[in-house]
Amino acid sequence: MHQEQDKRRIARWGIDRLASVKLEGAEKPVECRIKDLSLKGFMIILRQTLPADTFIKLSIALSEDFTFDAEAWIVWHKRAMDKNIYGLYFSRLKDSDKEQIYKFVLKNFAPLVYNKWYKGQEEGGGQMEDRRVFSRFAAELAVKFLDITHNKEGEALTSDISAKGLGMVSSDELKVNTPVELWLQMPDNGAPLYTRGEVVWSRKVGPDKFHSGISLEKADLMGMSRAMRVI
Repeated sequence: MHQEQDKRRIARWGIDRLASVKLEGAEKPVECRIKDLSLKGFMIILRQTLPADTFIKLSIALSEDFTFDAEAWIVWHKRAMDKNIYGLYFSRLKDSDKEQIYKFVLKNFAPLVYNKWYKGQEEGGGQMEDRRVFSRFAAELAVKFLDITHNKEGEALTSDISAKGLGMVSSDELKVNTPVELWLQMPDNGAPLYTRGEVVWSRKVGPDKFHSGISLEKADLMGMSRAMRVI
């Protein structure tokens, strides 16, 4: 049972479904498209602009007979033609609604559920991709880091970032499970973004060149939102 719950937690289902969303205080819902959905968050496309840098309360209707309420944070925002594309993280979602979301996806998109479970197991590495709850974006940002275990400072360049982790390339090899402190230089020339994390994978990609994956201690929603707006 525990393994099944873990699979639900990490899976992201590409349902690509027309829906409607109603923000707290709004008079009526607006049409939208839910591109993908997980028990941690979702990607939404709509014409309306959502408020930035704040938690929003909203009601999402996936069908005529299934609507759920949630509180969420906008992790990233992009524009495409006349549409807004947002990646949202659930900061508050009832356990009962999590179960209903899972049942909804299983009922209406069963192949997505089984493909996520078994394709990842057969191919290997799929589960790591699923654990990326937040979409990652390619970004080259200068980083100063501190290897806490060895009290050693270093410099690196990010390869991609998300609200929960980042990849970075440096001349220093960082062992898996090494705790690190990070200072990212933001493109807006403001103060560096400070965060902490742990090395979850590392591999050599060239002479004196190492690519490492860092999992952040907690989702830095405000900090990464700042980065997403300017990369």
